[in-house]
Amino acid sequence: MDYDYSDLVEKSRRWIDQATAAGWIPAENARTLAHLEEETPRALFDPGQSRPLVVAFMGGTGVGKSSLLNRLAGTAIARTGIERPTSREVTLYHHQSVEIRHLPENLPIASIKIAQHKDDAKKNIIWIDMPDFDSIEQSNKHLVLQWLPHIDVLIYVVSPERYKDAKAWRLLLAEGGRHAWLFVLNQWDRGRLEQYEDFKRQLGQAGFAEPIIFRTVCGEVPEKDEFDALASTIASLANEHVVAQLEQRGFQVRKAELKQTLERYRDLLGAKALLKRSEAAWQEQWQKTSRLLQEGFAWPLQQLANHYAEHAADLIANPVTGKYPAKPAEGVWDDWAQSRFDDALDEFVGIADQLGIPAAPVKQQLAEVRQKAPKIVRTQTELAARKALANPGNALQRALLKCVRVAEIVLPLAAIAWVSYKVFTVYYYSGRIDADYLGVDFAIHSSLLIGISWLAPWFILRKVKPSLRTSALKGLNKGLATGLGMIDSEVAVALERIRLDHDRHHQQVAQLIDQCGTVAVDSSSRIDSKSPLKRMLIDHS
Repeated sequence: MDYDYSDLVEKSRRWIDQATAAGWIPAENARTLAHLEEETPRALFDPGQSRPLVVAFMGGTGVGKSSLLNRLAGTAIARTGIERPTSREVTLYHHQSVEIRHLPENLPIASIKIAQHKDDAKKNIIWIDMPDFDSIEQSNKHLVLQWLPHIDVLIYVVSPERYKDAKAWRLLLAEGGRHAWLFVLNQWDRGRLEQYEDFKRQLGQAGFAEPIIFRTVCGEVPEKDEFDALASTIASLANEHVVAQLEQRGFQVRKAELKQTLERYRDLLGAKALLKRSEAAWQEQWQKTSRLLQEGFAWPLQQLANHYAEHAADLIANPVTGKYPAKPAEGVWDDWAQSRFDDALDEFVGIADQLGIPAAPVKQQLAEVRQKAPKIVRTQTELAARKALANPGNALQRALLKCVRVAEIVLPLAAIAWVSYKVFTVYYYSGRIDADYLGVDFAIHSSLLIGISWLAPWFILRKVKPSLRTSALKGLNKGLATGLGMIDSEVAVALERIRLDHDRHHQQVAQLIDQCGTVAVDSSSRIDSKSPLKRMLIDHS
């Protein structure tokens, strides 16, 4: 189960890293998972073997933690008195047969004092005396926090004067659900019943329905107190069954904390339905922006159409390279157009952020569209202009032009043929009948007929031929419409990528949350409601 939890934490961290890299989770929020505890008391010992119960005294300066441990040991193994506030040691007191083989690397060996005993009655317990949590030495607090994940039972020691200590109390509230707790109101010879009741009431507010509180006196000549009951209670817990129960509950609590953390991360992703609303918001935003761009492009397109009309011959001569004076496409998408498009994208990102969708992944996906938009419009307008100049006018105009061009050749040839025929036939008949040959009128009429047959198609061709400027402008407008449509499609593709990535992260975190909720609880490890151990745990009901 230790492995399962560590594996789950590792999977969660990988997911967090991926979600952070994709921008779904702010980097500052990603640090939360780094503080989740993976270490457990079992990590101190060889796997697969029974282990002792790990019990630690914790409390503020001068409350008598070390005196209690010395009293349990029957000898002075922990330092007491005025030098205690500056102690930087953790004192371990255990049976000589117990081997702690796997001290974590982050626990400084120099700060650990080990004392051993031969009392078999205490063989299944490791006692730990922790540094004063409220000491002026910050290293003491850090050392306590390093050891806490390795503790089964915390004995929270207070004195009548110090039971409201703020620092230790904050630690109790933070760590309350992760451990079993016993409470000792030490130096009871100076205490009053109302202090005991007030302390008990505070513990109830912290979540302990029926806290177990022992009143002890650790003077040079101890008076009759509840110290023996404390030792007896701890001894009753030092068996494999209770250890298994505490381990089971520890994993449940850790998984519950991991689940809450992942649920907070899931909330940061934003709801899936919000992406649909953002897509509709983009369509509304794009309609306004595209109309504005089309209006703003009216003048540049006219100037560009003039340029194409003037250099149509050069364009036709170089259809591939397009080598002609200047670069007309640069005048289509200028700084003004880029600013308007940037404003539209920025406003859309703002709308998505207001809807609760993280802005970073939206910006990342739209950044490519932001860069591609100028090239798309320039390419499409130039391509459409080339096509328009290659086939100017509409289909009817082009058909009529073909007919006129045929007539421009056929009519003069027909007129010449008719005149030649007349000349030949008249010459032939005039010779037979000795008549006058063709006169001046025929010459004039023939010349007029040939001239008209040639001039009429030429004139019609001039009038019917489409304007290159008009064709270029029409092509540019068509290309602009195509380019704007392609930009809209690119944004749609980007939004689809955002949606798929969003769904993927949602599914992954949902699976992790489900795994956190599935804890296999052995019936033998369940804690009976009448068990004293039940009173040592935070009441979550």
